[in-house]
Amino acid sequence: QVQLVESGGGLVQAGGSLRLSCAASGGTFSRYAMGWFRQAPGKERELVTAISRRGSSTYYIDSVKGRFTISRDNAKTTVYLQMSSLKPEDTAVYFCAATPTFSDIVVKTSRYDYWGQGTQVTVSS
Repeated sequence: QVQLVESGGGLVQAGGSLRLSCAASGGTFSRYAMGWFRQAPGKERELVTAISRRGSSTYYIDSVKGRFTISRDNAKTTVYLQMSSLKPEDTAVYFCAATPTFSDIVVKTSRYDYWGQGTQVTVSS
């Protein structure tokens, strides 16, 4: 079973950047596809981006394409989310999640088995 701990959230002005990290422990990290999700107040949790086990494939929702970049370092058992050109509508609690899989990319929320506690990202206008 893998444990996930996010860090790097905070308050930033619109147009700014943040880098989130998600450190994994307790499992064989390279066996897990990873995803970053977010949940804004009053809204459902949504997948923002996902990455395959070896990092060769990625997926982004349309609203973050060109602004966010997901990456992973399997040696450091960490996945990252680089966020640039942030907008107020990006304000949310961001969660990382993991799922053991032979699939390339996992985009279905229900398939993710392990979740971090979340980190708050607030973008001021």
